[in-house]
Amino acid sequence: MTVLGYPRSWSCHCLPVLILLLGIGHGPWVEGVTHYKPGDPVILYVNKVGPYHNPQETYHYYQLPVCCPEKIRHKSLSLGEVLDGDRMAESLYEIRFRENVEKRILCHMQLSSAQVEQLRQAIEELYYFEFVVDDLPIRGFVGYMEESGFLPHSHKIGLWTHLDFHLEFHGDRIIFANVSVRDVKPHSLDGLRSDELLGLTHTYSVRWSETSVEHRSDRRRGDDGGFFPRTLEIHWLSIINSMVLVFLLVGFVAVILMRVLRNDLARYNLDEETSSGGSSDDFDQGDNGWKIIHTDVFRFPPYRGLLCAVLGVGAQFLALGTGIIVMALLGMFNVHRHGAINSAAILLYALTCCISGYVSSHFYRQIGGERWVWNIILTSSLFSVPFFLTWSVVNSVHWANGSTQALPATTILLLLTVWLLVGFPLTVIGGIFGKNNASPFDAPCRTKNIAREIPPQPWYKSTVIHMTVGGFLPFSAISVELYYIFATVWGREQYTLYGILFFVFAILLSVGACISIALTYFQLSGEDYRWWWRSVLSVGSTGLFIFLYSVFYYARRSNMSGAVQTVEFFGYSLLTGYVFFLMLGTISFFSSLKFIRYIYVNLKMD
Repeated sequence: MTVLGYPRSWSCHCLPVLILLLGIGHGPWVEGVTHYKPGDPVILYVNKVGPYHNPQETYHYYQLPVCCPEKIRHKSLSLGEVLDGDRMAESLYEIRFRENVEKRILCHMQLSSAQVEQLRQAIEELYYFEFVVDDLPIRGFVGYMEESGFLPHSHKIGLWTHLDFHLEFHGDRIIFANVSVRDVKPHSLDGLRSDELLGLTHTYSVRWSETSVEHRSDRRRGDDGGFFPRTLEIHWLSIINSMVLVFLLVGFVAVILMRVLRNDLARYNLDEETSSGGSSDDFDQGDNGWKIIHTDVFRFPPYRGLLCAVLGVGAQFLALGTGIIVMALLGMFNVHRHGAINSAAILLYALTCCISGYVSSHFYRQIGGERWVWNIILTSSLFSVPFFLTWSVVNSVHWANGSTQALPATTILLLLTVWLLVGFPLTVIGGIFGKNNASPFDAPCRTKNIAREIPPQPWYKSTVIHMTVGGFLPFSAISVELYYIFATVWGREQYTLYGILFFVFAILLSVGACISIALTYFQLSGEDYRWWWRSVLSVGSTGLFIFLYSVFYYARRSNMSGAVQTVEFFGYSLLTGYVFFLMLGTISFFSSLKFIRYIYVNLKMD
């Protein structure tokens, strides 16, 4: 729904986030708690409203026809809060620490028919509001809707004009805040003429109570009065399913594949000893399997610059994902604080750009690349350019609809400055170190000048089949867990099982490495030495399965709708699948490279 436009004057308050990015002052891991004296004013900030089933579609609270001060004063926000769509402004509610209030008038309003229709539409789309008291979010629905029966059919719309605030304190600190309309009757918005004005009186009550809970973290996580679902519980089915798959795959690689390799090595080495008196050409003509391609298996692939860029960016996202999960496990930031993960992700992304530059440039120089400057530019733009294009479309849709998810100009400039002054320079520095520290590619076998002809391959050894198998197995290992992650990112769940997430992340990487080794062995057994790109695509295709799952989730597991939510969901789902392609493609490639080095080092050759 497009609501009334509102000037984005809060964008000027985004500059202090530069201090956050430099690591000075109030970091994202600090939980802000204010100490009060009895009678001290407690500021209640109004934040945003939006459809309950569209988490990423939010608007400023004052874009609705509600009680609004003459001069709106906005709160300075952190970068993570701005990215999360927060736009906090001071409200007309007067709350004092430990002082109860019984039905105080907030304001009187006269609404036109257009304003009433705007409220009706918001209520029909299940709009909820979010207020913030001392960094504690409190949420409630804007109004009440009732549908009953076919004959006679009734459709009733009501607006909540009274709110009961319940706040709990311990000593001089606020521990919990909630809002309720349990004992309140909604004001009907039905039966109004088009030329009739609706008079409303908004009121509120405040009730304080003391609690024995000393810290906010001591309360059960995700406890917001029941408005959103509770924190997810441990889902043992997902864990057991993933563990069984990992054990089967690891067992397959460790037992069956290694046994076959042992037989291959024994046969090939025996044949080498018995044919040592003959020429190598005679030997090649009489042999088959992966040994016969030993002079081609280390032949450098086409588009080596792009391959190295994929490996570099994939290594960066592996470090980024691991870092965020480890930080959450160590409690280095409060995962429930507004925008904490967003801030941590931006900081880590900027700092890990050196990894992408180093890995890409190091391997590029190893395999004989000469245009290392172009390689660094390609590495720095491999993710940033698709991300910028996707974000531009999503942000434009938000901006056109007046959503608070549209970033202010100062925030955009700040993020661009961070990338230009931190991310890109670190990529260049990492690339220089990688180039200077690179040693020649140490291949166990000498590569011939003329490439060997590849025999026709059966259909089950084609790239499409390898991508299907290599992508489906890692996806099946995380499919159950993926639902809970989607329910957190695109729903109303709160994910706190970071130990389980770290375990599943390790399982995903292990499954990807194992299946990559198996598929590479089958490819080499068919005398096909074009394993470089195949190893990246085979397991990297898991990203495609994740995107297909996102389509299924949108259609069958969510109630999301509308252009704003749809564009954002599929835009960022594409980026998510792309990131998984880069990560798992990198793991797959280096696993295959390690495996190939191992088997050819142990092969006796002239």
